[in-house]
Amino acid sequence: MTDVAAIRRFVAYGFASVAALGVDLACFFALMAMHVAAPAAAAGGYAAGILAHWFASSRFVFTGRVASEGKARAAQQGLFVGSALVGLALTWAIVAACTAMGIDARVAKLIAIGASFFATFLLRLRFVFTEDQAAPAGTN
Repeated sequence: MTDVAAIRRFVAYGFASVAALGVDLACFFALMAMHVAAPAAAAGGYAAGILAHWFASSRFVFTGRVASEGKARAAQQGLFVGSALVGLALTWAIVAACTAMGIDARVAKLIAIGASFFATFLLRLRFVFTEDQAAPAGTN
């Protein structure tokens, strides 16, 4: 991959992440307005954000690296969700550690967002959307 293509993919991933975060927060606030308990609303928003991120990543960021329909696609989607759970665990760990050290939770969350962004991008680039998993041309 050329440097320009790598930069384009990274920038596109940033836009996909912002869009997914928007979906996450919109769902979270909508569920909260319907008096859903905060943890359930947060989980629902996070799940909707994962779906939005899959849609954006598979169509705009990692084009040409999406597996064929069926078992290969289901496995790829499982890896995608797994990478999202790694991001969630990393976020929890960073916020917990930072707040234990007396760092404001909002600052800790910003640090965690950055770390999770880079971690999930690298996981998805290396393990989820690999060139080996790409469907043959014309099958997506």
